[in-house]
Amino acid sequence: MYNSKITGLGYYVPENIVTNNDLKEFMETSDEWIQERTGIKERRWIDPKSDDTTAVMGAKASKIAIERAGLTKDDIDFIVFATLSPDMYFPGGGVQVQDLLEMPTIGALDVRNQCSGFIYAMSVADQFIKTGMYKNILVIGAEYHSGGLDKSTRGRNVSVIFGDGAGAAVLSRSEEAGKGILSTHLHSEGKHAKELILEGPSTKHWVPEILEANNPDDVSYYPYMNGQFVFKHAITRFSEAIVEGLTANKLEKEDIDMLIPHQANLRISQFVQRKFRLPDDKVFNNIQKYGNTTAASVIIALTEAWEEGKIKDNDLVVLAAFGSGFTWGSVIIRW
Repeated sequence: MYNSKITGLGYYVPENIVTNNDLKEFMETSDEWIQERTGIKERRWIDPKSDDTTAVMGAKASKIAIERAGLTKDDIDFIVFATLSPDMYFPGGGVQVQDLLEMPTIGALDVRNQCSGFIYAMSVADQFIKTGMYKNILVIGAEYHSGGLDKSTRGRNVSVIFGDGAGAAVLSRSEEAGKGILSTHLHSEGKHAKELILEGPSTKHWVPEILEANNPDDVSYYPYMNGQFVFKHAITRFSEAIVEGLTANKLEKEDIDMLIPHQANLRISQFVQRKFRLPDDKVFNNIQKYGNTTAASVIIALTEAWEEGKIKDNDLVVLAAFGSGFTWGSVIIRW
């Protein structure tokens, strides 16, 4: 059996920076209120005049990752694209990236697991490589949230959190024992689906129904989150997924060199950090400047940590995420 190893990383975020103070122009909020609850200072929102979309950002991040892997687009055998905000209801973003990068007619798979989307996508790619089916897989996490948020005071509890961006990793076949992805661990609990949800448009709530109702109070097409409920479950499931990954590889929390948590809320990351008694230099957070970019958050953070020299050869790197579904999981990597 082969191992899969990250050989290239890249990310892209829109140029348009939206600070907490900028949000005061269209909702009742404050920098202090947002930072106290989320740790976020600013986020990137696509300028409507820009050509950026979820797929375009994914393609831009992918070009960087492929180049850093020392490969060309023709070396990629498969695409796994994670997002909750595709450019179209269908087809998905994976085939768009295949077209945008003018790749051969390779397969493209979309993963719809929201905040844990990149963790799930990495797990899928890892299995394809370990079984020998593919040699180089492009794994993408990309989100365009800003166009679909309720930016009024009514929606501020959710809309202040999310940002736009994309990240990509190239996963390649390796025969080096004990290096690369050691294991992945995935879970779900669908009974809590409505605690973090975007209900419509959907097959249960199509656009014509929304239009015919002519109800200005219909918020079904905006994201809903039961914040406290999600927070309590997140800190539990984050910890469980990390412990599960360590245990599977006969490792201890002291063996962790870098933890990259999903950037949902700085308070969640800080809680997990305290629970595992990890110093600041072993946990990487960038939610302060990007907000929650959902499927893109882990890969953007991983790329930045690597670019800043905070991840070195032979380091034990742990990726973990929790989100809508509920779904959660972890990836254990020996760099």
